[in-house]
Amino acid sequence: MSLRKAHIDEITAYNAVDGRLRWHPVRHHLDVQAFGTNAYTAKNAGDMVVEPHEEEQDEELYVVVTGAARFTVDGETFDAPPGTLVFVTPPSRREAYATEANTTVFAVGGVPGRAFEVSHWEKRWVKEAEPAD
Repeated sequence: MSLRKAHIDEITAYNAVDGRLRWHPVRHHLDVQAFGTNAYTAKNAGDMVVEPHEEEQDEELYVVVTGAARFTVDGETFDAPPGTLVFVTPPSRREAYATEANTTVFAVGGVPGRAFEVSHWEKRWVKEAEPAD
């Protein structure tokens, strides 16, 4: 058995989306190969925790780990306190913003019926992102 473990706070946070998003590259840090997974942390209420984007193929499960967030999925807006699971299927537009300081959202995703492939944005962010303060 191979075991890797880490606390989200141990995974370096990087500035992504032009510095508007604090990204913890969980998949990259733990060398997860079977699925995509990341965490996003907002230092302040109002900060982005899920970047606005449209998914044509990926299913994603978001888990609010700490703090609270306001999600908007296909125009439906709702509050998500700690422990909330948000499962979104394609096609859809999604985004979330922290409603409390120190909000962390954990995300897992992939394309149904297809082997995992590292996304183009993750490859770019790993190369270009600067550590967050």
